Amino acid sequence: MKIGDILGSLMGSGMSASSEDRLKNSMGGGGILDGLAGMLGSGSGGSSAGPLSGLTDGGGLGGMLGKVLGEAGNMVGGNQNLAIGGLGALAGALLGGKKALGGALGGGVMALLGAMAFKALKGAGSDKPQVPLGLMEPRTDTERQELEHHTELILKAMLNAAKADGQIDEDEIRRIVGKLQETGMDAEAQQYVMTEMQKPMETQKLMAAAQGRPELAAQIYAATLLAIEVDTPAEQQYLRQLATGLDLSPQVTQRIQEMVGLQPA
Repeated sequence: MKIGDILGSLMGSGMSASSEDRLKNSMGGGGILDGLAGMLGSGSGGSSAGPLSGLTDGGGLGGMLGKVLGEAGNMVGGNQNLAIGGLGALAGALLGGKKALGGALGGGVMALLGAMAFKALKGAGSDKPQVPLGLMEPRTDTERQELEHHTELILKAMLNAAKADGQIDEDEIRRIVGKLQETGMDAEAQQYVMTEMQKPMETQKLMAAAQGRPELAAQIYAATLLAIEVDTPAEQQYLRQLATGLDLSPQVTQRIQEMVGLQPA
């Protein structure tokens, strides 16, 4: 069972009614998506800026995506060390190729969350934010294991957020698990999600896991915004509690909210 595959299937199925729109908004939409999708099979990823040159127009994250990837690439020894293929896979999924992409969508989600965290922290004046694993391709077994761990934390954060308004019940659990089944997830993966959704909320554990890791904290916050509508007082309170517990400044959380297109409450 690969956690990244479950994350990809969950996002492909749509955690909330707004999940897909928020993903598209985060990536800039329109020509940005087309440009990234074109990278999927192009073999791009060299150290030059060429593959990123078409990603400098538009709004949201997409409007700055070329610059973000360029800056991150410089920090990790070149764009070939970034998960550009994952972003291309995610763009392709959002343009209609979800079912064919399988686990690639999970890698794309982690790459996007990494780009969002990097941009939000840098834009809010954070001193030299690190390039998160996910946006950066893991190079060692240790980094691969760490990325797997971070991916599971992101998945748990999204499932935890789904419980925030207290309205999740067995019917809702069956609906989500049923969507996973439609995407081809096996019984082990379905059982994993069902078990996680039946657990009491684990907000404190999630916040503790991100202590001293601002990039991971920002990714968890961004993932939460992709998982829920934030249209009830309980969800709004949960988001405030999460931001405080993750030690994220209002500047960082506001930037992430703007990226996903969340309107101020």
